[in-house]
Amino acid sequence: MKTVVEKEIAGRMLSITTGEIAKQAAGAVLIQYGETVVMVATQNGPLPAHLDFFPLTVDYRERLAASGKFPGGFIKREGKPSTHEVLTMRLTDRPIRPLFPKWYREELQIMSTVLSCDGQNMPDVLSINGASACLMLAPVPFQGPIAAVRVGMIDDEFIPFPTHEQMKRSELDLVVAGTKESILMIEGFGKQIPEEIMVDALMYGHEIIQEICDLQTELAEKAGIKKPEFAVPAENAFVEMIRSDAAGKIREAKLSKMKHDRADAVRAVREELKGKYFPEGADRQDGLTNANFMAAFDSVVRDVVREITLEGTRLDGRKPDELREISCVVGNIPRVHGSALFTRGETQSLATVTLGTTRDQQRVENLFGEFEKRFMLDYNFPPYSVGECKPLRGPGRREIGHGALAERSVEPVIPDLKDFPYTIRVISDITESNGSSSMASVCNATLSLMDAGVKIRQPVAGISIGLVKEGDRYTLLTDIMGDEDHFGDTDFKVAGTQKGITGIQLDLKIDGINREIIVNTLEQARAARIELLKTMLAEIRRPRKELSPYAPRLRTMTIPVDKIGLLIGPGGKTIRQIQEESGSTLDIDDDGTVFISAPNEEKLQAALARVEALTEEIRVGRIYKGKVIAIKDFGAFIEIAPGKDGLCHISELSNEYVRTVSDVVKLGDVVDVKVIAVDDQNRVKLSRKALLEVPVVEGDEEIEEDDDM
Repeated sequence: MKTVVEKEIAGRMLSITTGEIAKQAAGAVLIQYGETVVMVATQNGPLPAHLDFFPLTVDYRERLAASGKFPGGFIKREGKPSTHEVLTMRLTDRPIRPLFPKWYREELQIMSTVLSCDGQNMPDVLSINGASACLMLAPVPFQGPIAAVRVGMIDDEFIPFPTHEQMKRSELDLVVAGTKESILMIEGFGKQIPEEIMVDALMYGHEIIQEICDLQTELAEKAGIKKPEFAVPAENAFVEMIRSDAAGKIREAKLSKMKHDRADAVRAVREELKGKYFPEGADRQDGLTNANFMAAFDSVVRDVVREITLEGTRLDGRKPDELREISCVVGNIPRVHGSALFTRGETQSLATVTLGTTRDQQRVENLFGEFEKRFMLDYNFPPYSVGECKPLRGPGRREIGHGALAERSVEPVIPDLKDFPYTIRVISDITESNGSSSMASVCNATLSLMDAGVKIRQPVAGISIGLVKEGDRYTLLTDIMGDEDHFGDTDFKVAGTQKGITGIQLDLKIDGINREIIVNTLEQARAARIELLKTMLAEIRRPRKELSPYAPRLRTMTIPVDKIGLLIGPGGKTIRQIQEESGSTLDIDDDGTVFISAPNEEKLQAALARVEALTEEIRVGRIYKGKVIAIKDFGAFIEIAPGKDGLCHISELSNEYVRTVSDVVKLGDVVDVKVIAVDDQNRVKLSRKALLEVPVVEGDEEIEEDDDM
């Protein structure tokens, strides 16, 4: 039976419909906001025998047909997911995953497809709400609902579900998800937003979340959904046995500064216990298996690590708010345009910068049209960084997500195109990893950009804050390590400048956090960020004044729009001639902006002079290098710019007597001339004589006066 619920939010109707499409799926909805429509369906299935974890998969796809467009290029069918689609899959997955019981192991798939896009209302956040609504209808133990909202900020006012046009003016792009009681997921970027404003934006978003959660509950009730009873598996008998036999040994093994030392010590304890519980590899009579043992051992290790943390102790001996040792080196790689090595504890990023022209910008096509990116940050996570062997198959969802987080955290401080007309690419290779490599990439991007001479507005640093929470007890951990991330409850990443936040991301493993924890986390993150910035600026104080000698030289200038055709010339003849003669490259925008690039400053200046001479109004007193194009009895016509010439009268050719014009200049000669007049008919009068030295005539020397005279 078709069921519809709806509610007006921010002046537009949000509606959720079920029972009409995809009725064989475990749960399916159409979610619509304005005229943007997303179909979301979910299906559960039996656990594959070889898996021992919750295999949740989220897929999100945008078809250009939703906005009445064909895909560009030769292939007119969508292929692999775009970066934006991958990021939306992650946004949908992250707040949903924590709301399933730890014992739930069925395979579960959520698929979102954008059916319609009105060009204003963005479908990515609708996917999160639609996924939750599906799970409320499906026969799975989902402990929701959850909801999500995008919050913008224009003129210091928060905007719920801002339109695509509003986002162009917004200082903030914040996606927040949660239950009615608490916040579960945060992904936000801003133009140096103060911490207190970010907290207010999160709380504002949570108010909208509560309304959408109520709408989903209403949908499930109207659809008559009754969840089945779920069999909760019995407690693993190995847990108490391991806790009794080895909790102390595990605690001792975990208290070591180095990651691999801890892993080796814990592995030794595990093998000792395994030999005790499975002598000579024999099967147990009570039916407990090796899989039971491994799961129980991991559970006890988790409990031990969490208890150590709640006591105020950290595995490597640090205080809760203490950073690991930091090392910064810039300019360590030759030939590239900028480079840096950033090390924080056992996490290390090697970054390089490449500067290019406008032709190097990345063209992106999506539902809202085409645009070009001039700043890119690519994140690579090779397996050797964590001591593993694994084939490389291109960037996965994790690499794409971490790269986008670092890129958008640094992007607000990138100079405007008019101030720094370069396309910029940063590559962060994680050469060691033990916690928060994405925030190491943020720090290292800043260092390498300054080494490259990019005039960033402010240096940016990033840090990850962890959380261990049991009941009302909780501990916040600055600069978390891998173990603290794995066994803890949050990975709360915060990036920003000394002025405010540029990027924020929260992943949770529990059912939410409150305002108090958010406020304390942001305060602790700011203190760490300031300390990081001090260390980074001790290595390189400000962007280098000079670019790398291997970087292209670029300039921009603006010409009148009506001069664009003159610069291009018939069939592109003029612009090609300038490029060939100067050894440079010219690109022209429709607004009259000219981008000039060349391999060195000399060639750049040559091209710049040609463009200026061609497009500027001829001014009296300006000196030009011109070419003689015609000789007459009364003077020579000299081309001072493509399509522009003037007359140098015979009397202005030389400061000596001239019998004929050809005695001084010949056809094709290149000479320096000065503009001495432009009449009301725009005719130009030139002088060569004005640039020549006046000859000294014998007998005309100045006579010094005699004192007696």
